[in-house]
Amino acid sequence: MRVLSVDLGTSNTVAVLAAHGRPPRVVEVDGSATMPSAVYCEEDGTLVVGRDAERRARLDPARFEPNPKRRVDDGVLLLGDNVVPVTDALAAVLRRVLDETTRQLGGEALDEVRLTHPAQWGPTRRNVLLSAARLAGVTGEIVLVPEPVAAASHYASLSVGQALAVYDLGAGTFDVAIVGATQSGFTVLAEDGLPDLGGLDVDQALLEHVGRQVSHRDPAAWQRLLRPESTADRRARRTLQEDVRAAKESLSRHAHTEVPMPEPFEDVLVNRSDLEALVRPSMMRSVELLESTIRSTGMAPNQLAGIYLVGGASRVPLVATMIAEQVRIVPTSLDQPETSVALGAHHVPKNGITPRSQEPARPVEPDTVVTKPVTPPSGAFQTNPAVSGAHPVNPGAHQANPGASGPYQVNPNASGPYQVNPAVSGPYQVYPQTGPQQFNFPTVTPRAQTEPERKKPNRTVLISAGAALVLVLAAVGAFFAFNGVSVPSAQECKNDTQQDDKGFTECLRLLAGTIPDTSTCKAGGTPGVGGVDGIKGSVVSCAVKDDYSVQYVLTETVVGAQHGAEAVVRSLKTDMVEAQWAGNGLTGKYRAAADGGLGLLVFTADDLPLLGIVTKSGGEELTADQVADFFEAAVQPGT
Repeated sequence: MRVLSVDLGTSNTVAVLAAHGRPPRVVEVDGSATMPSAVYCEEDGTLVVGRDAERRARLDPARFEPNPKRRVDDGVLLLGDNVVPVTDALAAVLRRVLDETTRQLGGEALDEVRLTHPAQWGPTRRNVLLSAARLAGVTGEIVLVPEPVAAASHYASLSVGQALAVYDLGAGTFDVAIVGATQSGFTVLAEDGLPDLGGLDVDQALLEHVGRQVSHRDPAAWQRLLRPESTADRRARRTLQEDVRAAKESLSRHAHTEVPMPEPFEDVLVNRSDLEALVRPSMMRSVELLESTIRSTGMAPNQLAGIYLVGGASRVPLVATMIAEQVRIVPTSLDQPETSVALGAHHVPKNGITPRSQEPARPVEPDTVVTKPVTPPSGAFQTNPAVSGAHPVNPGAHQANPGASGPYQVNPNASGPYQVNPAVSGPYQVYPQTGPQQFNFPTVTPRAQTEPERKKPNRTVLISAGAALVLVLAAVGAFFAFNGVSVPSAQECKNDTQQDDKGFTECLRLLAGTIPDTSTCKAGGTPGVGGVDGIKGSVVSCAVKDDYSVQYVLTETVVGAQHGAEAVVRSLKTDMVEAQWAGNGLTGKYRAAADGGLGLLVFTADDLPLLGIVTKSGGEELTADQVADFFEAAVQPGT
């Protein structure tokens, strides 16, 4: 079985291939995991795509469209003197991916092609994608998968009843979706989006900021850049746009950078703080929409299994910071958020998705659309408005694909857009959705403290299964004093590689307190606990009294420490308590849990890449409070 998943994005396209029983892998086109979705039209009407299109755009930018997906509603593109249907432009991008995949397969044909699309796309837009796939030469099955469902499949293995949020900030749009797990697959519980917010809008904001710095030098020359009339002006504008985009990406890694400017302007120095001030209002719109979409499902943010960042523009550090501040959940992201959707599409069952869409006044088809193999058409793909067979769809709906197959049969008599005929047979039988509570999504129920009279930090008791952490990221400053203790910054912790005889750096010593002086400690090993991996950093393990042990981890980033804590907590299957701690000039949060004779506590320090993991095993029956008591009495820094 040879299956190709393609995420045709606004700026870049990513393809993932699974063939010959091997795990899915990213298909590199022109030596890169991502291929620009750009299209350039030659004078004879030939379409060139990807990096070749970007290179030729320098000759005649008027023949160039960098983001054809953003023009999906326009029908046609004017590229130079040529009128190009949007379906043809998208087909050219897909054809380049298919050609490279076929070459890597040695000429073997694909059995199935999976195409992802925004959850908000209705039948009309999905039909454009289907038409483009057929025009590109796809002869096998075509499966359409909503992007948030694919991302959820890639990021997490949800238990039935759990849900997560997907924050998708791409180049052209922002989309948010709440995805839940049912016995038959995934369901999109709610989704929303902002069509006017994406990486391209961040680029535009930065371009305008640069213009305010230099336009006074030669207003006429700046206007020619903004509204080019000659080929030379268009080339200059294209180059400037590329430099501005590169500067934006650089500011995700560095505090400041320069934007090279064409004559007669001088280069402009831009700071990350400048960019964040420019885009904060727009990003706040996205974060507020994320929060309202979560609450529209009837769940609170801390009942989610997590918030996951998708799309290249989500790399902007401000995104994660604002989500943590506003929603009080630290979001999760991988090293390459651009590839998560295409990778996740491989793990979605073809018929395991319940539809959800907010397209007004239009009955909704299932979001997973499957088309059977056909002979490639000689002309444009024609849709048949009459659907026959065993899958009648509400006659008032716009038909996306006449050949759709699978067990889903939309009931035209259902009230509401989300009803699926419960009489359908097959392994993925889905019943009418009446709200998220039908899927028994978890709730958080406080329980009484076992010893309320003790004077200790207030502890909150959580149900760990499906509960996300409540963490707060704050800005990291330079050195500051707290009770006379000088605390280094996150960057200083990262740069400090000087270790003592037990493997502790200065930062780890602050977190460990007196433990290194009273316990047996050893550097090295893998950070984490049983069933948890992926935590990256330097670790020192200490054997403490009463069969307790502590791992002190200096992670690569502050977010890495928070994610490591989240991974450990998710391994717990019992109730747990959480509270604030303070000591050695540090402040932070801990979470404790116990199951039989096994105790576990994880603690982090605010604004520092530090993680501690306390474990106890082989003893009498424990409670989470007992583990917390031990931490506060014997492990907490400053005790």
